Amino acid sequence: MKRSSVATVAALTVFLIVQLGTLALVQPFESAGYQTVEDPSDPTNSLLYLVAILVATGVMLAAFKFGVDGLVRGLIVFSSSLLSYYVFSVLLPPAVRVGGANALAVGGALVVAVALLVHPEWYVIDGVGVVMGMGAAALFGISFGLLPAIVLLTALAVYDAVSVYGTEHMLTLADGVMALKIPVVLVIPLTLGYSFLDEGEGDEGDGNEQGGTPEGAATDGSGRDGSGKNGEDARERPAPDERDVFFIGLGDAVMPTIIVASAAFFLDAPSLGVPGLALTLPALTAILGTLAGLVVLVRMVMKGRAHAGLPLLNGGAIGGYLVGALASGIPLTTVLGLGPYL
Repeated sequence: MKRSSVATVAALTVFLIVQLGTLALVQPFESAGYQTVEDPSDPTNSLLYLVAILVATGVMLAAFKFGVDGLVRGLIVFSSSLLSYYVFSVLLPPAVRVGGANALAVGGALVVAVALLVHPEWYVIDGVGVVMGMGAAALFGISFGLLPAIVLLTALAVYDAVSVYGTEHMLTLADGVMALKIPVVLVIPLTLGYSFLDEGEGDEGDGNEQGGTPEGAATDGSGRDGSGKNGEDARERPAPDERDVFFIGLGDAVMPTIIVASAAFFLDAPSLGVPGLALTLPALTAILGTLAGLVVLVRMVMKGRAHAGLPLLNGGAIGGYLVGALASGIPLTTVLGLGPYL
């Protein structure tokens, strides 16, 4: 249907911008010394990050439960500003420095924070989300070697599936963050004149399809899974052509892009010669695998129920990476990052 097609094309476009932007940041981030771990090949880095995600999820759920969700909003706005500074610091010329920092980058980061606090309309959320996505994926991509990246993406895909289809706490988290109007989601309007600012807290029954968490459950605005829970019959939900917005978690764009950046940075594969991009065949096929998974995900979500995004997206990214890496003639042990352990 028309709106389903709009959602698919728009989501593909945003994901592609994030992934290509990440590849443009890989070398500048490495040159700027932004690698966040001492040993990128250590797979325990992935486990530590997974624990951090579990702790952050618990803290956010507790904040929503006890009515201090303003703290969550403040933390996300601060994180948005910090990641934006990293991106701006390598893109904007250091014409003026204040205390050793790039003044233009600092100014850009402050503009991001103010815009999110004052006018978090959908285009502000999306713009900041794209910058955050590129920055986060590039940071993790140059910090997680091939094996840690594969371990991390696999673990997150399993966790996402359990948290959406099993415990369902990701749906509760999605419901909470939507009311905060912060860039943990990408907002894709399906009708002219749509306003994210007009979305009321706790709106129900409007048929808006959302995929709304950092790690990626695809759900609706009420945080329900469309299966008749909380007194709503899934058969009464509006048809896809009656929905006016689609949301997808920012983490759905960031997480699979980690293997794209890691492949470009750590795997010794010939460059495809695209100016300004660290693009190799394994990175390209990882992008294509992610986009293939995204098409399937959007089609499933537009049918009207919640779905975990990362099993499809991370699975597509890893599968695409393996195809491209092996097609480049690289041994499987190197492709999987197992060389140091064999």
